[in-house]
Amino acid sequence: MKETVEVILSAIRENGEERIKSAANIEELKIVKSMLFGKQGKMAEVMKEIPKLSVEMRAQMGRTANELKNHFIAIIDARIEELLLKAAEISADFDYSVPGTMPLSGGLHPITQMCYDLNDAFRSLGFEIFQESDITSELYGFDCLNFPPDHPARESMDTYWLKDSENLSGAERLCLRPHLTGASVRYLQTHKPPYRFVYPGRVFRNESTDARHERAFFQYEALIVQPDFTFSAGKIMIKTILSKVFGREVPVRMRAGFFPFVEPGFEIDMGCLVCNGEGCSVCKHVGWIEIMPGGTPHPNVLRAAGLDPNEYTGFYVNIGLDRLVMMRYGIDDVRLFHSADLRFLNQFN
Repeated sequence: MKETVEVILSAIRENGEERIKSAANIEELKIVKSMLFGKQGKMAEVMKEIPKLSVEMRAQMGRTANELKNHFIAIIDARIEELLLKAAEISADFDYSVPGTMPLSGGLHPITQMCYDLNDAFRSLGFEIFQESDITSELYGFDCLNFPPDHPARESMDTYWLKDSENLSGAERLCLRPHLTGASVRYLQTHKPPYRFVYPGRVFRNESTDARHERAFFQYEALIVQPDFTFSAGKIMIKTILSKVFGREVPVRMRAGFFPFVEPGFEIDMGCLVCNGEGCSVCKHVGWIEIMPGGTPHPNVLRAAGLDPNEYTGFYVNIGLDRLVMMRYGIDDVRLFHSADLRFLNQFN
């Protein structure tokens, strides 16, 4: 039996040394190590045979087996070091004159960059950043915002209603959020006044696409609700934010406009920076581009949030984030942002 164990150890030693020496890389060396020391490995087979020896021979064969194990560990470590050094060697026929391959590098999408810049600008004015799900309900998307029951925006031609909820109503009828304003009401319901927060996110509408419109696009909402907030302060806020984002004064105008959730309501335009006010396809050749609705929150919206409109007022804007980025970089087609064309996106890395 002793001779049998010795023969096995000798064969393992010879085969193991040869396999370790011939391993071409670290992965192959791991396979050899598993073959030697794994639960079903060669050394495990030897250890099963040792208890069958006489008492006198067990200790001797045990020592021999441990010596072999330590021997393998030493030459495996030496081979690993050898392979690592070899991996760093440069071939003698390497051509240093061949141009290298530039590794691909990622970067923030230009809309994400703009969102972060706005976050920084609003934080400097004491605003909190708010986020919520892309899915909302009829209750928060329309009912709480003073939309009449027969308003066309509730129809499928504008809003993406979720399957199996079309025939429901209120909080049970779900849709992809067509705007961010409904979630702002939820914020008012779950926080304590005074309120000063912004809410960036993607919205979804079923409409024809062109250079200025997309079915999925980004908005950036800002809302202040507190006692005795003046409308002029809201306009100053808009000019301050735009000057921070663009690094210079930006022309701004406000036109009366109707939105169910504000009273009074305004269309807020900025001078087109693509054509510098001379007229182009982006601004429809008028020199101005609409970037946000704004106004004072409607009393019914404040009531839906549990606030007394006789005590609270405020100012609301909802910035078209995609259009703001178009102004920053002079881009004339909003569809480029969502094209996944790396030739376009790599310009902003």
